[in-house]
Amino acid sequence: MGRTQNERREKRLRYQWTVLFTAGSNNTVSEGLMVDVSSGGLAFRCPVGENCPEVGQQVVTHFSIPEDQLYDPSSMNSFTRAGRALRVDAINPFLRQVAIEFDEPLPLKPAAHLEHSGSE
Repeated sequence: MGRTQNERREKRLRYQWTVLFTAGSNNTVSEGLMVDVSSGGLAFRCPVGENCPEVGQQVVTHFSIPEDQLYDPSSMNSFTRAGRALRVDAINPFLRQVAIEFDEPLPLKPAAHLEHSGSE
């Protein structure tokens, strides 16, 4: 059954931006589209294929999030994080959504960071 309440520890920043990733021992850099990000992980979509991560697989991601609510591409925070694929859900026959938990959290909470940056 579906969850009736949000059990997440922090609010996610819903953000569509490119994420680069490698999965498992495959050193091929692939591109996905970020769905959301928190300090502890991110979700992204990628095409079905040999480069799309599987549940439990080690994944290294490289991505950027905006420094402020203006979403100015020239002022971005860039991160590289390793983690594990917790979930891989089929969106359609050609696309998967992958949820990654980082081994090391980000130094900021992306959604809260942007809320505060807009109120200064």
